[in-house]
Amino acid sequence: MKLAAIMLCVAAMAMSGKAAFAQQVTADDVKWINQCIQDNKGGASDAVIRKYCVCMNDKMGNNETRSITEWEKVNPAARRACDRESGWR
Repeated sequence: MKLAAIMLCVAAMAMSGKAAFAQQVTADDVKWINQCIQDNKGGASDAVIRKYCVCMNDKMGNNETRSITEWEKVNPAARRACDRESGWR
C-alpha cells in the first residue's frame, strides 16, 4: 500500500511538467505529501488533492518542520496559488 502511494506521488510529479520536479523527490517529501493527501481526503478529487499537496510541498523550504496542513494556515498566498494551480477552487 505504501509503495502504491509513493508511486502515485511520483507519477503525479512526473506528469506535472514543472521544472521543480526535475529535482529529486526525497522520502521526506513523499511523507509530507502523503500526509497532506490524507488530511484533505474528500475535499476534492484525488488528482486535484495530490496536485495541490505537491504544489504546497514545493513552496515549503527544505528545513520546514511543520506539516503542509500546518504550514498552509500561515501562508495564505501560497495556499491560494496552489488552489489555482491544482484547480481546487
